Amino acid sequence: MGALDTMEKYNAAEVEREAQSFWDRHDSFRAVADPAREKFYCLSMFPYPSGRLHIGHVRNYTIGDAISRYQRMLGKNVLQPMGWDAFGLPAENAARDNRVQAADWTHANIQYMRNQLKRLGYAYDWSREITTSDESYYRWEQWFFTRLLERGIAYRKNAWVNWDPVDKTVLANEQVIDGKGWRSGARIERRKIAQWFLRITDYAEELLDGLDALDGWPERARQMQANWIGRSYGLAIDFELAGSDQSLTVFTTRPDTLMGSTYIALAPEHPQLEKLIPANPELKAFVEDCARQSTAEADVATQAKRGIDTGLRARHPLNGEALPVWCANFVLMEYGFGAIMSVPAHDQRDLEFAQACGLPVRCVIRPVDGGEPEIGDQAFTDKGVLCNSGKYDGMDFDAAFAAMAADLGARARKTVNYRLKDWGISRQRYWGAPIPVLWHKDQMEAVADRQLPVTLPPQPDVGRGILPLSEMPAFYRTGEVRDGGEVLRETDTFDTFFESSWYYARFCCPGEDRAMVGDEAAYWLPVDQYVGGIEHAVLHLLYARFFHRLMRDMRLVKGSEPFTRLLTQGMVLKDGVKMSKSRNNTVNPDELIERYGADALRLFVLFASPPERTLEWSDRGVEGASRFLKRLWNLALAHEEGGADPDANADAAAVREMRRLVHKTILKISGDYRRCGFNTAIAAAMELLNALSRFDDQSAQGRRAKTEGFEVIIIMLAPIVPHVTHCLWRRLGHEEALIDRPWPVADPQLARSDQCEVVIQVNGKLRSRIQVATGSEEGQVKGAALQDRKVKAFIAGKEVVKAIYVKDKLLNFVVR
Repeated sequence: MGALDTMEKYNAAEVEREAQSFWDRHDSFRAVADPAREKFYCLSMFPYPSGRLHIGHVRNYTIGDAISRYQRMLGKNVLQPMGWDAFGLPAENAARDNRVQAADWTHANIQYMRNQLKRLGYAYDWSREITTSDESYYRWEQWFFTRLLERGIAYRKNAWVNWDPVDKTVLANEQVIDGKGWRSGARIERRKIAQWFLRITDYAEELLDGLDALDGWPERARQMQANWIGRSYGLAIDFELAGSDQSLTVFTTRPDTLMGSTYIALAPEHPQLEKLIPANPELKAFVEDCARQSTAEADVATQAKRGIDTGLRARHPLNGEALPVWCANFVLMEYGFGAIMSVPAHDQRDLEFAQACGLPVRCVIRPVDGGEPEIGDQAFTDKGVLCNSGKYDGMDFDAAFAAMAADLGARARKTVNYRLKDWGISRQRYWGAPIPVLWHKDQMEAVADRQLPVTLPPQPDVGRGILPLSEMPAFYRTGEVRDGGEVLRETDTFDTFFESSWYYARFCCPGEDRAMVGDEAAYWLPVDQYVGGIEHAVLHLLYARFFHRLMRDMRLVKGSEPFTRLLTQGMVLKDGVKMSKSRNNTVNPDELIERYGADALRLFVLFASPPERTLEWSDRGVEGASRFLKRLWNLALAHEEGGADPDANADAAAVREMRRLVHKTILKISGDYRRCGFNTAIAAAMELLNALSRFDDQSAQGRRAKTEGFEVIIIMLAPIVPHVTHCLWRRLGHEEALIDRPWPVADPQLARSDQCEVVIQVNGKLRSRIQVATGSEEGQVKGAALQDRKVKAFIAGKEVVKAIYVKDKLLNFVVR
């Protein structure tokens, strides 16, 4: 029988049980603050406990785990926690459908998903686990809210909202798709109801300027936030209403187009219209119809433009022309003052509305090159030179801005406007943290600290559906009577973004019962590496940056930014389509783990694509990853069970070349890990394994070189496939746990090759490649290149004007 016949076979399930049992026994991943050590806080966006992990989760968490384990091997004190974003409407819907308590459904899902995460071998400090629906967690955000209320940052007002009549709750604009609720599919209604808000607009300038310092974030994510905040500079201009002492104020970033304004358009919710509606049934019907449309900007931009002439006329502030005032479905009350001066020749939406309603189009800007724009179906929106504008003709944007602002005088004010609006944080549902406010005779007061947390009552009858708190007297009736009036509880709950905006800070001190954020946070914060989807770049990440500043201003945390570096992983596609339950194309990680093992799944999701790009799913790819692990296992153990031939003489050149390849691989993979290039790191390890399989020097020197190669592969793949590498390390005779092994450091002299390949170009085009001694001077390389048959053919009969040499890389002959 041969060595392979007697060798231990690779059994993924047994290997993974062995490694995980070791980590559990030694509490290997517990993080303890140690000011004497450099810390590294790695965090992946925590999941909603929907019931099952999907491959998107596996990819996200495997990326974060590989980063964490690598940083630990660099000697850093690593914190990698995990928890659950547990509140939210889906739990209510599932509880209704399954006739169970939302809390019971959520906790059962958490238990199942926690076991899934543990099977995948992630190096989490489970002692820091957070569930946002736990009273011990939301108690502190209730406490925080009362402080925001004291400071005037939290407030309540009547506001127009997107109302889902099926789910009976307010939806953010981003949750309205094609005019329908993102979960219920119901046609959304516009309602004006009392809502709670946070003054995020007070921090708009700081949030925008702070993006410049986030050089560890993808440019795309920073740009998305900048666009969402939407700082714009312009003029607030007053248009007097004819026959009235009142005026309409509009905001424009293009005052240079003022002479091209042909009508004023008002949002359907504009206060000026309230005075007209009682005497104008047609206007009333139009406004009511607009109340049933989505106000999500994407929907507004694409919907058919409709409007109605209000009968009002506004006087142009420069030429006195009477402009008709229309109510238009494409104007948002949330932008500027809910009124726009419409310049159809130079704004696409204005043009579409003007064409639909038969309004004039007047061109007042021409291109800088002197041509005349053709206004057909497309407006001319570039900045250019003014025309048809009287005394302003020939001016550019800046000159016209200054001149018109001066001529308008008190009727215009230079203004900075933001697209960002205050954050609506209240929801009208059950499964969320109750807002800690009491009402007495329409007077509001914050719940006292000693009465926190305000907890959720059990659902009275899950078979009837999920009642909002407003329909649960046992909750909102306190039983307290003052001055003849009953004290009632607020029945709105927090938006779930409220919980996810500060969970990263609570992970630093989850057991703290005296403060929202304990002293340990000063050591761990900010998060050094955050991992999550680009789809969260605007709302979650913006709200978290805002929350961090609020906590900073209350001296709960230091610094202004919560996340130093951000990695946004790409989507997982199957047959070119995003995986989703609705498409019925999801893949069950449990089945893959049962068949191939957790390491094979981890290896595939990191090898198949760079983290920031989309990953095309392939069952055969997981199978291929499993074959590689079996091959690594077999070759490493076969080498360990073998022995050196005492009579064999070493092939010095072959041994030297093998060691060079090993140390060159260390340099390569180390660089790959620094930039999170796990796919190329795996490829380099595979190449080294292939080289080791071909290396057949049986001498003592040869065996040592081969052992070094296997150990380098095992150590450097440990963050990616931690189970199989843990067990191989022990079987190669090491007592020290692999997770405590430092990252290997290459010897630059050993990694340096005696020979290198130099690319030869003629007039910048590749013509040949030659091997030369590393470090050769230009004259030596030039002489060798001129003897090359291919090079000779391209310079024959021509004059070599000069040669450009990049040492050890390139030589370019310039000829004529």
